[in-house]
Amino acid sequence: MAGSDAIVTIQGLSKGFPGVQALSNVDFTLRRGEIHGLMGENGAGKSTLIKVLTGLYGKDAGDISFDGRPLVLNSPEDAPKLGISTVYQEINLIPALSVAENIYIGREPKRFGGINWKVIYDRAHSAIKKLDLDIDVTLPVSFYSVAVQQLVAIIRALDISAKVLILDEPTSSLDSAEVEQLFSVLRKLKNDGMAIIFITHFIDQAYEISDRITVLRNGKRVGEYETQQLPRIELIAKMLGRDVSEFEGNHDAGDNGKPARAKEIFYQIRDMERKGSVAAFDLDICKGEVLGLAGLLGSGRTEIARLLFGIDRPNKGKTTLNGREVSITSPRKAIAHYFGFCPEDRKTEGLVSDLTVRENIILAIQARSGIFKTISRKKQDEIVAKYIRVLDIKTPGSEQILDNLSGGNQQKVIIARWLASQPEFLILDEPTRGIDVGAKAEIEKLIVTLSKEEGMAILFISSELEEVVRCCDRVAVLRDRKKLTELTGDQIEDKAIMHIIANEDVV
Repeated sequence: MAGSDAIVTIQGLSKGFPGVQALSNVDFTLRRGEIHGLMGENGAGKSTLIKVLTGLYGKDAGDISFDGRPLVLNSPEDAPKLGISTVYQEINLIPALSVAENIYIGREPKRFGGINWKVIYDRAHSAIKKLDLDIDVTLPVSFYSVAVQQLVAIIRALDISAKVLILDEPTSSLDSAEVEQLFSVLRKLKNDGMAIIFITHFIDQAYEISDRITVLRNGKRVGEYETQQLPRIELIAKMLGRDVSEFEGNHDAGDNGKPARAKEIFYQIRDMERKGSVAAFDLDICKGEVLGLAGLLGSGRTEIARLLFGIDRPNKGKTTLNGREVSITSPRKAIAHYFGFCPEDRKTEGLVSDLTVRENIILAIQARSGIFKTISRKKQDEIVAKYIRVLDIKTPGSEQILDNLSGGNQQKVIIARWLASQPEFLILDEPTRGIDVGAKAEIEKLIVTLSKEEGMAILFISSELEEVVRCCDRVAVLRDRKKLTELTGDQIEDKAIMHIIANEDVV
């Protein structure tokens, strides 16, 4: 590992909020020329530590030194000036501005009192070449995919001559090729002496790119480890606070044990197509079954989910529900037919972050009832208390503002919203994206329970093939926005899915 001297040293850091001790006596050391993984369940304290380090929060106790001196931040603007740059999981770009403007916003080169557009475009073009991107920097950033937008945000952080680069779930929207592009850049930066904090829930990526790993749990430091000296099973056990043997038992029990059963088609789709979005496809959604959609980023998984829930309208296609022809042309109609939809982007499409946990959970029920049939407060409290208990949502109470909850608990609130509406068909688009392994296991178990014990029809989308294999009874494999084939029973293996995506006929 290039370099070994500390650039950031944190000792005894504590930070609390009303009802929550987010950090308690945490130590952390970041060295020059290393990529340091920061891992733990949602609510472990990772985001709070980063926000203290970057000046978004003040500390209650502890000492922080940066580059050999006490770190003093009067505002978040001070961190970049010192050389601490951060890229958060939720992309923070201005959609209407160009790629170049987003990279240099607030730092635009000037000439004669105005922006020097030639210089800004030339610099932006040079900056994107570092990631081997080939995009037009003069176009609005909204023109590009979420993956490209994530890379633009990283480029902006890199361009501020940072000494420390903090990446909060940077690969959550990237495909494997884009992840490799990013990792190549990170390795180069590391070799040049930059210190990098890499926050991730992807264990494989942590082992691929990080030199050391610090594990947090419940606001406390579990320990700091050399990555290659820490067995993966031990890492997971430390994150969960469980004994290794206990965890291995639960992991082995993850066999989905798919029983043979007669399939009753609930929602049938024939020859549905949306030009420029997804090619014509057929699907049968069956009661008591989990149908998975597997494919790489951009393969058409989310596009199909949006069509089925009526968010987007198809150019053609026929749909029948319980044997009767229907037209689901809006989310309102989908909800009226007892559909539920947990979107991939929970922040912008699923949550109302300024509302309380209670208000977020009852939204779908109230929407189906209409504005003239309000649900009594007593009934609301009963419903919300039930699903907070059933899903083990970690919150001080139902009146907690949703934005104060961890990502995993926010995801549970969305699922609670739709479960409270008693859906017959539930669409889950990346329900475990960006959440910790413990919450993932709970959600996976819930999916199997809802389908097998309650007979619910579920459409399940996940980028993690192992998760698809564990949860699904059937899997539709997609590539380049086309449905290629379906797998059932023993055919459902991650290797088989990958061969099909790679255009290898294994069926």
